[in-house]
Amino acid sequence: MPFKHNAARRHRIGKMKFKVTNWPEYDAGLRRRGSLTLWMTPEALSSWQAPKRTTRGGQPRYSDLAIETALTLGLVFGLRLRQTEGLLASVLKLMGLDLAVPDHTTLSRRARTRQSANRWKVHSCPRPVHVLIDSTGLEVYGAGQWLEDKHGTKSRRGWRKLHLALDADSGDIIAHVMTDQDAGDASQVEPLLDQIDGPIGQFTADGAYAGDPTYDAVSRHSAGAAIVIPPRSNAIARSDTDIDSQRNRHSAAIRTEGRMKWQATTGYGKRSLIETAIGRYKSIIGHRLWVRSFGAQQTEVAIGCEILNRMLDCTRPKSVRCKTKTA
Repeated sequence: MPFKHNAARRHRIGKMKFKVTNWPEYDAGLRRRGSLTLWMTPEALSSWQAPKRTTRGGQPRYSDLAIETALTLGLVFGLRLRQTEGLLASVLKLMGLDLAVPDHTTLSRRARTRQSANRWKVHSCPRPVHVLIDSTGLEVYGAGQWLEDKHGTKSRRGWRKLHLALDADSGDIIAHVMTDQDAGDASQVEPLLDQIDGPIGQFTADGAYAGDPTYDAVSRHSAGAAIVIPPRSNAIARSDTDIDSQRNRHSAAIRTEGRMKWQATTGYGKRSLIETAIGRYKSIIGHRLWVRSFGAQQTEVAIGCEILNRMLDCTRPKSVRCKTKTA
């Protein structure tokens, strides 16, 4: 991980090189990500139509599975709702399936109220998980802030904040929360951890999460979890609780051994994995939200995270660091 104190001599430090050891499988998996082959299981065909309601009200025609399938295809191929309707209709026709296709107005209406994360939001794992947490901004569709800066017009459009929790070992997104632009990073730690059922072995985050609320939330979830957060420069040593002892050890290690040695010892460098996941989300799913309502935006983000996890399941590179030759 680059460090600011090495900036003056960065040109003299050789760049680390890595080699993918499973290149044939990884290359085949990358091609498989772009495959248009679709499978419809008998369970999916029988669940395409919504079950009949037992209470008063209108009868829905399409199940949540049908809505999620259409929205997933549209998000993968970067299509709007009308084009998504046409794509799904043509795919079902080529497959010889006589299934009704949700129209674009139905997709827009159902996306505002459907909770797409229910099927996969709870992550349970028998082993302690190394959790990485970070946040990023997503633009809202439209000119928004540019109009306000350029012409002084007031716009209700801004941007949303996506908070992600990543499994450092598998690279899967195991929890996510989307808030408005004014929400603080540390305030979303507990909502993210509530989506993780398994124990946490280590919690790693950047300096924006330093503070008692983060330490308290992690300790309530997993009492013995190791918390790796760089302390603030003006942090004062305290000895009231076990949380303070972890923070004091980090401060003492940075003062005596330096920040680079502390990063290598605690494994803080793995935090770059969640930055890579954020870049993967913005390059594949997109850096902006196309829908307008907040409920539909939550559905779009949930489906986007599930798409990334499925793509990662297709292929995972195994990289090893190449040894540098010394003169």
